[in-house]
Amino acid sequence: MQTFKEEMQAFREESNRSRIEMNRKWGELANKMGTMAEDLVAPSIPRILRQTVPCPDGRAESVAVHMRRLHPADPGREREFDVVAVCGEYVLINETKSRLTIQNVEDFTHRMPEAREFFPEYAGKKFVGAIASLYVDESVVRFGEKQGLIVLGFGEDVMEVLNTPGFIPRAF
Repeated sequence: MQTFKEEMQAFREESNRSRIEMNRKWGELANKMGTMAEDLVAPSIPRILRQTVPCPDGRAESVAVHMRRLHPADPGREREFDVVAVCGEYVLINETKSRLTIQNVEDFTHRMPEAREFFPEYAGKKFVGAIASLYVDESVVRFGEKQGLIVLGFGEDVMEVLNTPGFIPRAF
């Protein structure tokens, strides 16, 4: 009987260690999936910016990935931006989701006007929003377009603009 109890105890301990290790690996995989989408989107942003807004010299002046900003007037407020790109009179704010929903689009649309507050150095520029995912359902594309957002999804050139040809993004 004692041997059985010892074996059960050893089994429980091994199961617990395995569970902890599996949770750690799932966490790592989830982090990789989140950054994978952003790592695929960010390199495409300058090209997408050139395709959607007039860019002097045909190139973005700056592109920043995973940018954290403190609010200049309220340092207690902080925001993270997946990609911020500047081209001529435009500032593109991109948010990338591993799975994009209509709720994500609504939330991002409501946060876009606030983005301007975090970048006082771009006060005279027009802010445009882009929301991206590896796969975007057509209904989400249309909803995003109605909100004035550039909608990006996986395509031949890694990320492609999914909006209707001739779409003009809304300035926030």
